[in-house]
Amino acid sequence: MKLPDKQITIVSGHFGTGKTEFAVNLAFAMARDGRKTALADLDIINPYFRSYERSRELEREGVTVFVTSNFGKADIPSLPPDIMSIFVNRQQQSIIDLGGDPVGARLLGVYQPQLDQIDFDFWFVINKNRVENATIDKVSHYLWMTEAMSKQRITGIVNNTHLGDETTADVILCGDAFAANVAKAVNLPLIYTVGERKFGVELKGRLEGSFFPIDRYMTKPWELSDNKGGG
Repeated sequence: MKLPDKQITIVSGHFGTGKTEFAVNLAFAMARDGRKTALADLDIINPYFRSYERSRELEREGVTVFVTSNFGKADIPSLPPDIMSIFVNRQQQSIIDLGGDPVGARLLGVYQPQLDQIDFDFWFVINKNRVENATIDKVSHYLWMTEAMSKQRITGIVNNTHLGDETTADVILCGDAFAANVAKAVNLPLIYTVGERKFGVELKGRLEGSFFPIDRYMTKPWELSDNKGGG
């Protein structure tokens, strides 16, 4: 599994795809690879499953965390001034967890002048089991809307097809095949197929996308008694 090599990796996708789970796990993976890493939680749309909720664990691994709206406490979206460091610090690699719909993606337009000056990737996370991602046409429409609102081109697809606790290797394989067809239809690379690391052996050699193993962090207390899981 190859980790990102660009200065910034932007992660977007519809609510429920697991984009925040992926973003958090990507930050952990990069930090554990010895990289100076930052995670910017710019999701101003969804009050649940926000990556800053794992700030303590992330910072313990050396990840710098930035978040909008006074760490989610303010009702009106606001952007922290120190987030500008992700654009100017060339020694650091940063992940932007962007709002999970085209309206949330509009926020990216604020940083268009900075993005025009750097090298970055913009990845679109899909989950075939979400109604909004159920067909290639639906995914394509949503992807193009996200591009239009963000004023940026998406550069890759990340497959995170899952069914929460009911996820099986077959579910991931089905999503992987679907994501490969989506990627072909929109002429973009399939970057990763995401799945809990326990499926790694069963999926080895069977995927179109590079397997990205995750631990589950984002499940809410009412969903699992141990408060660990994937959102």
